[in-house]
Amino acid sequence: MAMFTIGKVATQAGVGVETIRFYEREGLIKEPARRASGYRQYEPTVVDRIRFIRHAKALGFTLREIGELLDLRFEPDSRCDEVFELAEAKISDIDERIRKLRKMRRTLAGLTRDCKRGRPTEECPILKALESHEGESS
Repeated sequence: MAMFTIGKVATQAGVGVETIRFYEREGLIKEPARRASGYRQYEPTVVDRIRFIRHAKALGFTLREIGELLDLRFEPDSRCDEVFELAEAKISDIDERIRKLRKMRRTLAGLTRDCKRGRPTEECPILKALESHEGESS
């Protein structure tokens, strides 16, 4: 079986070398065996695993959640129900973030409507609201 250097894995997976090292430290990919020269030797399957991680990150999963998904993916006794539950929880999390972002947007839009450009900054309603903590979005 052909083995890959870290640079080759990085290129094929579309990530940087430091990302691969980070994933190793986080336990998302196993640290590979090393040649006598000290170079890491990666199996080609690690490229697919890194792509899996990238796709999961793009959907908003945290590294902890991605670790759980990887465990489920490669555990023969796992059931799709467990993956479904993780995905449903992520959807709820995304919905909550969207709700908070909409509230932040409404607040900021209201502040910008009140702004009369050209005034000195000590009269700026946006800065005054930030100083007085008006319309906090938490």
